[in-house]
Amino acid sequence: MPGAMRLDRKLSSKVPEITLAFWVTKVLTTAMGESISDYAVHRFDPVVAVAFGFVAFLIALAWQLALPRYQAVAYWLAVSMVAVFGTMAADVTHVKFHVAYAVSTVAFAIILAVVFIVWQSVERTLSIHSITTTRRELFYWATVLTTFALGTAAGDELAIALKLGFFKAGIVFIGIICVPLLGWRLLRWNAIASFWMAYIVTRPIGASYADWFGKPVSVRGLGLGDGIVGGTLAALVVAFVVYFVITDRARTERVTF
Repeated sequence: MPGAMRLDRKLSSKVPEITLAFWVTKVLTTAMGESISDYAVHRFDPVVAVAFGFVAFLIALAWQLALPRYQAVAYWLAVSMVAVFGTMAADVTHVKFHVAYAVSTVAFAIILAVVFIVWQSVERTLSIHSITTTRRELFYWATVLTTFALGTAAGDELAIALKLGFFKAGIVFIGIICVPLLGWRLLRWNAIASFWMAYIVTRPIGASYADWFGKPVSVRGLGLGDGIVGGTLAALVVAFVVYFVITDRARTERVTF
């Protein structure tokens, strides 16, 4: 159909290189999403905040999908909006529908497993280096959104439901993320599986420490406030995106000339 999105259209790579800067920025966006989401739903009407977050997520994702190749600003804006809306989705499940964190954690894990199974059965690969068609990119973003919701629920289960506290929960998840890293480096684990294992855990790491800085002392936080923490993290994310734009431009110029 004219004007319809072709799911099999060939694209240049739509995701960034996996470097240390990528992982740092990913953790920063997860932390920022936690703080901004919590600030918005407590500062404004929760229904309005979630609706606004959903619309912002759709606009950012539409821009990302419309581009023929990776662009740092569009990509990281989409990730940031996924971070905010993914957090809201997990929180609404608990607050509005009174679903226990343990239950939502299992539910989101099952959803993620289904996304992986369907993605693998359709495309025969889960590698982010193969995101070169619209259909694969849609699978990618469905996976990213689900990992944010899963990571949020898992982090809250450990920190709140199991009363470990935000700081200690973050330590636990740092230990967990070392498992796929060491497995890939030392034991030759599958690189794709190791990547997605680490990717999932970045969410509760960022969220745990965002909550630790922002939440009141009465719940074992430092009491800086979600607004201040979210704003600071947003500034850091912008700084890294500027870095990506500059380095990507320099790399393109070297290839061109």
